[in-house]
Amino acid sequence: MTIARVTTPDQLRDAYQSVLDRIANAAAKSGRRPEDVLLVAVTKYAAPDQIRQLVDMGQMDLGESRVQQLEKRVASLSEFLSRKRTLGSASTREDIDITKAATHVRWHMIGHLQRNKAKQVINLVDLTHSVDSLRLAEELHNIGAKRDKPIDILLQVNASGETTKSGVAIPAVIHLAEQIDSMLNLRLRGLMTMAPKTDDEGLIRATFQRTYEVFKEVQKYGIAGKYFTALSMGMSDDFELAIECGANVVRVGSALFGDPEPSEADGDEVE
Repeated sequence: MTIARVTTPDQLRDAYQSVLDRIANAAAKSGRRPEDVLLVAVTKYAAPDQIRQLVDMGQMDLGESRVQQLEKRVASLSEFLSRKRTLGSASTREDIDITKAATHVRWHMIGHLQRNKAKQVINLVDLTHSVDSLRLAEELHNIGAKRDKPIDILLQVNASGETTKSGVAIPAVIHLAEQIDSMLNLRLRGLMTMAPKTDDEGLIRATFQRTYEVFKEVQKYGIAGKYFTALSMGMSDDFELAIECGANVVRVGSALFGDPEPSEADGDEVE
């Protein structure tokens, strides 16, 4: 489904409210509250002023999939938030609700992370969704030895079995989760998965359900204890179905900002 590019503040405000409403409806259908589901706004194809507007509307969690882009986004937004804290809450802009405007944000790394880029990323983000191997976990563990708190991560699961996707196969999840849980410098917060790129809702649902089942299995064994609470599933095309299947974190980009222009797209799946 092609979504028209969002270009004006009014369009972004409407798109953001629409996503929040859809999350609330999907949560209600699964017997949960809207606040039980965390929205990560994927800024990959957003303009800097759009990111600032989202923050002004109260969006605190932002996601990026490319390291270089992440560095630029974090630096730019940090400067904006610093100025806003200095100036206080005085504002004459009618489109900002000061009671909702965020004064700090949480960044999420949602894309594939190479081990040689891990050190750059960890100092910028609050949660890394894409730990997909023991070797990457070990690299992060070594980096974490120089920090004063553990590094929060999600274990990426390849529940669809597609060879083009990163992630740990379902049968290996429990064993790898146990290994990560033994690493004192890491804190395993949950699982992440991506559905297959298809119009077959049955295949998408099966992917989410398999991931939810192994998520509950990890909890049953007590791996990572009270910290293991996040199930990151669902993007713009399927986040409502993901919530129905148990997701409590969704990663949404194009439903907020529209699809990228052909010159912007780089072949990655659009969130």
